[in-house]
Amino acid sequence: MNDYSSYDALGLAQLVRAGDVAPRELVQAAIERIERLNPSLNAVVHTMYDRALQEAESELPGGAFRGVPILLKDLLAWYEGEPITSGSRLFRGWRPPYDTEIVRRYRRAGVIVVGKTNTPEFGLTPFTEPELFGPTRNPWDPARTPGGSSGGSAAAVASGMVPLAGGGDGGGSIRIPASCCGLFGLKPTRGRTPAGPLVGEHWQGATVEHCLTRSVRDSAAMLDALRGREPGAPCETAPPTRDYLTEVDTPPGRLRVAFTDEPLLGTRVDADCRTALQDAVGLLESLGHDVVERSLAVDREAFNLAFLTMICGETSAAIVEARDMIGRAATRADVEATTWMLHLLGQQTSAADFALAEHFLRQTGRRVGAFFENIDVLVTPTLGMPPFPIGQLQPPPHEMLMMRWFGRLNAGALMKMLGVLEKAASGLFDFIPFTPLFNVTGQPAMSVPLYWNANGLPIGVQIVGRFGDEATLFRLAGQLESARPWANRHPALWAA
Repeated sequence: MNDYSSYDALGLAQLVRAGDVAPRELVQAAIERIERLNPSLNAVVHTMYDRALQEAESELPGGAFRGVPILLKDLLAWYEGEPITSGSRLFRGWRPPYDTEIVRRYRRAGVIVVGKTNTPEFGLTPFTEPELFGPTRNPWDPARTPGGSSGGSAAAVASGMVPLAGGGDGGGSIRIPASCCGLFGLKPTRGRTPAGPLVGEHWQGATVEHCLTRSVRDSAAMLDALRGREPGAPCETAPPTRDYLTEVDTPPGRLRVAFTDEPLLGTRVDADCRTALQDAVGLLESLGHDVVERSLAVDREAFNLAFLTMICGETSAAIVEARDMIGRAATRADVEATTWMLHLLGQQTSAADFALAEHFLRQTGRRVGAFFENIDVLVTPTLGMPPFPIGQLQPPPHEMLMMRWFGRLNAGALMKMLGVLEKAASGLFDFIPFTPLFNVTGQPAMSVPLYWNANGLPIGVQIVGRFGDEATLFRLAGQLESARPWANRHPALWAA
């Protein structure tokens, strides 16, 4: 098991099937690596070692990942009897009474869950620095962010604790940490993976759950295990014509590729991110694809306001709904100041304002869909900047003081009038100028680790497909992985 971290998840599962290793040995290897590396990364916030070891000795389902240890994100993915905090003091000590459907499907695939990973409160920021657990650190440079909101999962996979970990993506939360940590991360099409049984859709359908992996084939095989019809789901995405795992080794053919480095939602893109895109464009041309530069026009100010309006409404609803789980009404002492600010602003949003915001977002989806009528994929930088130092995007002290003051006064109306939210969020959209748009359109999008900058930091490239067309993305990702392998690129602490 000295080679445990050199295998992807399907590789470990093959060892189990061949009888070369027992599931208990894999779990013990994961535990050893978590115990060794987590003190420096803070990726894992809850361990399930005894339960995992016991499960490893039981009769496991015969899925594609039988016996493979994984970690779940501490958000959305309920595991019966195990704590889930959503990164918040509000839910500390609460334990769900059943598995969510996606966890049921993970477990049917044969995986063994060894713990939960860190996430920002309610998954609200593209970096992972919750007050409850403290910041998660990037394995490539522990002074920098691993991204968010699936930052704990990304740090765990990038450091070799486990070969894959669960994640959810409501504004880029799989693709952002995949880019920051040198991983493969695919956000599936809206409705491709289950959200039930408790809710119909997360964040008005913008959030989709899947996983972060080192190999393309692990992502494809896990999506095969997770996808499929769910009773009562508000929408059902047409099933693929064949398994996604088959697509990884299928040539993509000559694709019509558009690319742009013009920020869709923010105002700037770092030179390293532009260089990563140009490098990817050159690689795609060398592989025989038809590549053309083509910009995608988005009314960024209107989009950002509408997207933030939706998030305020959803955050306020989540805080109100928490009463049913914890048995009491939430107070501002239960959550971070920025979360309470979103809650107050959500309370000040009328039903008409919320509906108008949703109308605008859906109309944007129509226009973006038309853009894809004449292309197969769009390529952009995943992010607007490389992984930044931890704390850099936190509100400065004077803004935090102002938000706490507004919070004490319950002054949501005043905050709305002064445009506090828009000012606080402007820096975030400069970091994520490319990812949230495709949560709104529902299209599949992936971050592929093709480039590292002069400081040794990974810089992901985003590739977006048509609605429902993960197959093309997996074919192209498989081709890119063969042409520019990244499996042997590891952070220095990998060998520690």
